[in-house]
Amino acid sequence: MAGAVIALRACLREQYERAFGRPWPVTASALVIASLNVFLFAFDRPWTVSDGIRNWGDWLLRLAGFLNQPDLLSPFLQSGSVLNLGLLSGGLASALLSREFDIRAAPAAELLKGALGGLMMGCGAVLSFGCNVGGFFSALSALSLSGLAMMVGLAVGAFLATKYLTWEPRAAASPATLSYQSPCDPPPQPSPSSFAFGLQPLTGLILFLGLVGAAYFYRWLGYAPQAVFLLFGVGFGVVFQRSRFCLVRAFREPFLSGESEHARAAALALTVSMVGFSILKATDLKDATEWVFPSFWLGALLGGSLFGVGMVMAGGCGAGSVWRAGEGHVKLWVAVLFFALGASATRLFLVRAELLRGLGSALFLPEVVGWGGAVWSVAALMAAWYLLAAWNEQRRR
Repeated sequence: MAGAVIALRACLREQYERAFGRPWPVTASALVIASLNVFLFAFDRPWTVSDGIRNWGDWLLRLAGFLNQPDLLSPFLQSGSVLNLGLLSGGLASALLSREFDIRAAPAAELLKGALGGLMMGCGAVLSFGCNVGGFFSALSALSLSGLAMMVGLAVGAFLATKYLTWEPRAAASPATLSYQSPCDPPPQPSPSSFAFGLQPLTGLILFLGLVGAAYFYRWLGYAPQAVFLLFGVGFGVVFQRSRFCLVRAFREPFLSGESEHARAAALALTVSMVGFSILKATDLKDATEWVFPSFWLGALLGGSLFGVGMVMAGGCGAGSVWRAGEGHVKLWVAVLFFALGASATRLFLVRAELLRGLGSALFLPEVVGWGGAVWSVAALMAAWYLLAAWNEQRRR
């Protein structure tokens, strides 16, 4: 009996180390994220981050007296906000279970980049009707041409921001800036002798159980959809934190270091997501024009360019900023705050100036080239992105 208990403990310890002691493979994790996105669309709508963050900004502006919207949904009820709260909490719980949580301060110059990057991401997300997740990943999966335009804009913005960061005078940088760790990098673990090293896994387990309890509480109150959104967000947060799959790296690294793993993973994930979305739409399980935004081409291209610059400056995209904030990066706390304010203020201005409808047209790709042409066109585009990134990595450019 004692031997069986010892063997069980050893087995559980090994499985724990597999899940939270080692990084998850990037490509496999990206495919899991794509599958979760398809399931979320089948349940209600595709994944996006910007509308939930904008809800946070709306509440901040309302509390400050700049927004009068009595029917504004609570952040604990608005579906996008609940999804983001799950993403934040899932990233935090996963970081604690992995002993990777820490409050990571940043130099003033990095905090300024986080603020400016957040503002640009907020503005860009409104212009393109979504962040890099909702306006690009989910929109292109939904065969919206606005997603293609935003992809071009993201590449342009990432290229310009990367050129700036590589040009930035290193000699003038302070030692603190030079030693600053990018939020995209794997976080260091606390010392095994520290109190936090032993306390974090237990705290993470308690938080995870609390999130499951919160989902049941939502259901008990009659908000079953919010419970599902919360759990989806937690799932996204855990997968992102353990794999560190990053759309910022997918667009930035080909210009910076030539590394292509995240770009190739993003191309494969978007292909899987697109196929799943197409099946749901072609079989009339979802409306064919759902998630087709009226931002092609001006709004998506301009918004994508602003968002591309902002995400590289901040060191996190829409989703990455949220789950990395849960990991303890102060720079991304600032980025999320200014993302929220920028998105809310930009939308408020565009609505009052009656400019929101002038950002572009809603074009559904199958209406232009048919279902077969649309699916194969997006698949070919993703194959080209995959091969180009791999070829660039081999050239070490």
